Amino acid sequence: MIAAYFQNLLPFTATELKDILAHFEKEHIKKNQILIREGHVSNKLYFVEKGIGRSYYLKKDGKEVTQWFFGAGNFMASADSFFQQTPSFYYLEVIEDSIVYTITKENLELLITKYRKMETAIRLLTIEILSKFVHKLNAIQFQTARERYDYMLTEFPDISYRAPLGQIASYLGMTQETLSRLRRSELS
Repeated sequence: MIAAYFQNLLPFTATELKDILAHFEKEHIKKNQILIREGHVSNKLYFVEKGIGRSYYLKKDGKEVTQWFFGAGNFMASADSFFQQTPSFYYLEVIEDSIVYTITKENLELLITKYRKMETAIRLLTIEILSKFVHKLNAIQFQTARERYDYMLTEFPDISYRAPLGQIASYLGMTQETLSRLRRSELS
């Protein structure tokens, strides 16, 4: 799956792709495992092959607010922390047993230096992350609860069966009660 991801971005040769993939490590991660904590510097970028993860932050009252979900076929990171090597504002965790491929910041930099196409791939990845973030911010600011919920289902079609209601509600910027009403109206 990770090979297909890179091939869909750019036409890597078989030799380039083999070398790139050799810098990734396959990891099996158990449900609810935290990969990065707020205040720590993220040194790994994760590609989700199977499972789902999320990034979240804690409000002053200790309540979790989900920033993003990461499904199979996508990269997962505390992007600001990983790319800038600064302390993370977010926690990163898997919410079901997952298989991920990881690459360290150091190994990624080696690949970027070695392959010009890899630099382009990372630029395309960061543009994708930024675009999704801006779209979510616009949704929170300008869309109704129903519109946000419908958009989430296009982005993450099976999320309602895989993530707890509270995590989904916080991702959408609404209460669990509002989310429950939306889901009930969908069934009727």
